[in-house]
Amino acid sequence: MKPIPNQRQYPRRTAFIIAEYTVKEGTHRDVVKNIGAGGLFVRTWNKIDVGQPIRLQFPLFDFENTIHVSGIVSRIDPMGFAVIFNEPINGLICEEGHFPEIVHEGDR
Repeated sequence: MKPIPNQRQYPRRTAFIIAEYTVKEGTHRDVVKNIGAGGLFVRTWNKIDVGQPIRLQFPLFDFENTIHVSGIVSRIDPMGFAVIFNEPINGLICEEGHFPEIVHEGDR
């Protein structure tokens, strides 16, 4: 297994987005707590192993369009786990230090 970097390549912002994800432990739905072009953090009580592949889907820029991404679980802690995407989400790459608008479950 290749080493998982500890340094974020892109900044992240606070989020509140429900995501569905599939890992070897099964398919689950939990809340994305922060996100950036290169990864995210999911808050969950599920026990997820670090270093494994993951597939996620969630609304990002509007509720009608779902983003599908894959990556590696890079870190776990008692509150959830972090993911590094295999490919960055281009729409989240900050321009001039500002994040684009993303959806928020509180706006439904």
